[in-house]
Amino acid sequence: MLKRGWQNLDVILVTGDAYIDSPFIGAAMIGRFLEDKGFRVGIIAQPDIQSPEDIGRLGQPALFWGVTAGSVDSMVANYTASFKRRKQDDYTPGGINSRRPDRASIVYTNLIRQTFKKTAPIVLGGIEASLRRVAHYDCWSNRIRRSILLDAKADVLVYGMGESAVKNLAECYAAGLSIRDIRGICYVADQMPDNCLELPSYEAALGNHAAFRDMFQTFYHQNDARTARQMAQPYGNRYLIHNPPSLPLSQPDLDALHELAYERELHPFHQKDGAVRALDTIRFSIATHRGCFGECHFCAIAVHQGRSIQSRSAASILREAHLFTRHRAFKGVISDVGGPTANMFQMSCTRQTEKGVCPTRRCLVPRVCKHMVVDHRPQITLLQELRRIPGIRHVFVASGIRYDLILMDAKNGQAYLEELVAHHVSGQMKLAPEHSEPDILRLMGKPDITLLIEFKKRFDQLVRSSTSPRYLTYYFIAGHPGCTDAHMTRLGQFIKTHLHIRPEQIQIFTPTPSTFSTLMYCTGENPFTQQPVFVEKNIQKKERQKRLMTSHAHSS
Repeated sequence: MLKRGWQNLDVILVTGDAYIDSPFIGAAMIGRFLEDKGFRVGIIAQPDIQSPEDIGRLGQPALFWGVTAGSVDSMVANYTASFKRRKQDDYTPGGINSRRPDRASIVYTNLIRQTFKKTAPIVLGGIEASLRRVAHYDCWSNRIRRSILLDAKADVLVYGMGESAVKNLAECYAAGLSIRDIRGICYVADQMPDNCLELPSYEAALGNHAAFRDMFQTFYHQNDARTARQMAQPYGNRYLIHNPPSLPLSQPDLDALHELAYERELHPFHQKDGAVRALDTIRFSIATHRGCFGECHFCAIAVHQGRSIQSRSAASILREAHLFTRHRAFKGVISDVGGPTANMFQMSCTRQTEKGVCPTRRCLVPRVCKHMVVDHRPQITLLQELRRIPGIRHVFVASGIRYDLILMDAKNGQAYLEELVAHHVSGQMKLAPEHSEPDILRLMGKPDITLLIEFKKRFDQLVRSSTSPRYLTYYFIAGHPGCTDAHMTRLGQFIKTHLHIRPEQIQIFTPTPSTFSTLMYCTGENPFTQQPVFVEKNIQKKERQKRLMTSHAHSS
């Protein structure tokens, strides 16, 4: 600020992560985006919550504060699925989990209010705010909590991928205009707008599982920008107003966002405190697209990024790779080229552009929809062009892939798999079958396990003719709603019989906010059939499920 002659800032962003200037870090991306639009932006990373000095060191913003817990919900970042305190934080200098408070969005908002009695509006954003924007089940307190906007007593909440909403907020605040028509935000009002879709109230959801189920399903189906309506949820005599989602960025705008002047470094302010492990993963990775139409029931990407794929142009991705070769720390290896699901790049549905996503049909389960254009040729071409760039030795696809998409692409699926095995697998290819039992897979929203067996056969055939060893690594979940000891025993037997591995990537299901699996966990019923579902809530018994799987998979 001193070097630039700035007396104050327009926007100050407060984040629970260390400040890595990377397009993979939300606060950095929003900061660079606002800077590019002409706003003066500062970032306060991981402020000391015991003192006003950190939060006050940049003064007060002229337009608004932006508050985020960081790249991960603070409760997920701080606790394991067994509710044990995590010792490590990959987004904190030195790796020790000591800088991000529980419920960080609420804590940082309170810190600002305590330090500055009268100040600019406080705007919540990021994954924690996005997934807690309406009444939601919180497993750490084992209750349905209010919208985080009300609990934090902030002024506005930005949800989803918030660049457009944040820019519009800044412009409206600067011009003294109303913000209430901005897409992608929530706010609190004394009256419900006309023609608004009314959700069951917080009080109704708090006391009735059927009301909470209906609330979540209505909320979930209003997440498509092309078809969503404005919603309102009563809280006593006030209303949480939930505007429709922001429209997707155009491809040129998405390209431009990823090509801003990111340093791809940890800010010097943090360097005395040690390295940040997340930087190793993201520094030379490339995000090719946003969104996921997989809709796994335990995953919140559909609620946060959307079900439609927004892809960057190949030209923009290649320009970013060329920039890597001029970075002083680049050693010729691109760590990852992908997105939430790597092989959804430039895949689309013939109906979504005009009519939006289908409210009652899934794109991939129980089978790939006939309207989905499944073609791996654009990614094959992109990977081949990346390999040809001088100065690049390896290009890896480390993001997870959907093996069912590869199998369903009769024209280019096999060629894509051959490209991956030959050039883009760094030893291990990540797959996420999550389980083997049909009834659990249905509850998870995952494809039939026979597809995994077929994919493994193809992979193994390619590896046998390869000069370098390649392996499949699998992710599994214990304790998902519906899952019993018997299911985990059969999963262990499946792993032993068909996969021939000693499973290592096993997690216990964590009921994170705003997913269908969490809805099952809370209500004890299948939300699609309203039939009862067994839910294991005892921590020791969840851990036993995990042990049962490994013991049967390891048995001779």
